[in-house]
Amino acid sequence: MSSVNPGKFLSPAIIVLVIAGIALIAFLGTSFYIIDQTEAGVITRFGKYFDTTEPGLHFKLPFGIDRHYVVNTKTVQTEQFGFRTLSSGINSTYTNQAGESTMLTGDLNIIDVEWIIQYRIVDPKAWTFNMMERTATIRDVSRSVLNMLVGDRAIMDIMGPGRSAIETAAIAFMNETFRGYGLGIDVIAVKLQNIDPPAGVQEAFDDVNKAEQDMNRLINEGQQAYNAEIPRERGIAAQRIQEAQGYATERVNRANGDIARFNSVYEEYRKAPDVTRQRLYYEMIEEVFKNDTGTVIIDRSFNNFLPLRNLGASGGGVNSGAEGSR
Repeated sequence: MSSVNPGKFLSPAIIVLVIAGIALIAFLGTSFYIIDQTEAGVITRFGKYFDTTEPGLHFKLPFGIDRHYVVNTKTVQTEQFGFRTLSSGINSTYTNQAGESTMLTGDLNIIDVEWIIQYRIVDPKAWTFNMMERTATIRDVSRSVLNMLVGDRAIMDIMGPGRSAIETAAIAFMNETFRGYGLGIDVIAVKLQNIDPPAGVQEAFDDVNKAEQDMNRLINEGQQAYNAEIPRERGIAAQRIQEAQGYATERVNRANGDIARFNSVYEEYRKAPDVTRQRLYYEMIEEVFKNDTGTVIIDRSFNNFLPLRNLGASGGGVNSGAEGSR
């Protein structure tokens, strides 16, 4: 039985074609890459940074001369402290990590603080090359900043009005530290989740919180009563002032009118004293007796008039001269 020589069936042309096909596949496989819309590409040439590319299809030098690293620059990334989310949804489940959330406050109390940070990669080159343990660095810096801020405040301030101030200050301190490290990220949010005192003093802190809530409620009720009464009293005071000002204006105008009338009468009196005196006398008599209907005024020197009282008149007045002659 004769043996078959494989070399007889593989011509040099076929071998060249096979090698060329493998080379072409290797060339195409190492020459093109795709960057997603939420990512950026960092390109190295011979191991040294060369370029940063935007989303899309790109060409690079093949066979490992150029290498690309994909960096997620659009997605907001989150780190959790004091807890871990096992599953999210309507009924989310968490696991407690109390060891990294226990802190000492400024008034020497122990407190458990759970928080999260949210950040975005803003410099793909710095994120890729400047640091190796990136996630560990982010967590260590965040814990250091939160411990510093909590350690500067009293426990009631941390559990009450100081939360927002701690969150704002934490963002500023973390970004300053990360910029110094050249990490290439920007912290956009720090949110304190649960802030709880130690279990042994939980009831005492609940009583303190309840007392503070009652105090705030009473303050709000007093402020509400103040806001209801003070504007009304101010309105009454303003009304009284306006009435007084109106009365003062009326009296002044009346006095000015009396002065003007007196001056005009005085001017007439200076021109004709007797006539003016007589007119004033008549005006005075008319003013005094204008509402009196039972009085008859006659001249004392009138001798030809016999006054007779009309007994049938309701006013008891004096009959006229024609009746006296009957």
